[in-house]
Amino acid sequence: MLAIREIPSEVEEYRDERWRREGMRQVESAIEAERFIEQVGFAACLTDSRRPGPSLYVAVCGRRDAVMPRNVQKDPEASLTWVLKDEIIKRGKVYYAKLARGKATFVAPRMIPHFKAVWGLQRADEQRALSRSAQAILRVLRREWEMSTSDLREASGIRERSAFNRGMDELQAAMLMIPSEVYYQPKFTYIWTLAVGRFPDQLRKRVNRDIAMREIARSFLAGAGTTFRGELARVTGLSRPEAGRGNRALVAEGYATVLSSGVYQLCQRPPFDPRTLRSTFE
Repeated sequence: MLAIREIPSEVEEYRDERWRREGMRQVESAIEAERFIEQVGFAACLTDSRRPGPSLYVAVCGRRDAVMPRNVQKDPEASLTWVLKDEIIKRGKVYYAKLARGKATFVAPRMIPHFKAVWGLQRADEQRALSRSAQAILRVLRREWEMSTSDLREASGIRERSAFNRGMDELQAAMLMIPSEVYYQPKFTYIWTLAVGRFPDQLRKRVNRDIAMREIARSFLAGAGTTFRGELARVTGLSRPEAGRGNRALVAEGYATVLSSGVYQLCQRPPFDPRTLRSTFE
């Protein structure tokens, strides 16, 4: 099991600034949210302080100890985060979808080619990698370009709801489909479109996978200041070996330094004693 660590105060303070975990810098509008995502490179939507990494919900709360309440419908911060998410989707300036491990994630345009290099799927590989349900949904979407959830399900001929939902998640994870709008009347629904339709330049750009892992690691380390054992993999969905290669590439170019096994720090930050890290449990 991944050890839960007590992070040194200077690292937490650095993250407070970069991840908008301060009351005076909390996110309050869609434009501020887009600037925040561009700064950090990528961010989760509704994760709280129990999971590492930048999060729009935590940035809306403006505090590092933010915890999502049980009744999110009555929570003003959770509600605002949801409203901002809808506005960001409609504006179409930031990538949003369920990506690695089904986690709702925002990706800044500059990071899209790197995410595509790691998690994206080439057309030649679709028949081999996608389920029949995902292929059926994709055929319909390529023909119609935009469709609501219910219309897409009907047109794809997938009767089983669970199979349809799995297919939708597959296509999002492969960076082939994204929501383009949200409607609440006459009933709640997403409008879905092909990802390449909104971000053609970024998704058609070819990036070497090793370079992509390095740049994803750079984006996280720039905001985290110091990354601990297993943290990058947990935040991004990279495997542990891939995360390690990304971090070691930053060390090779002089951007980061190794403090101890699996612990990397920005070179420009003053070092701290890694002995201050204490595992709560293993």
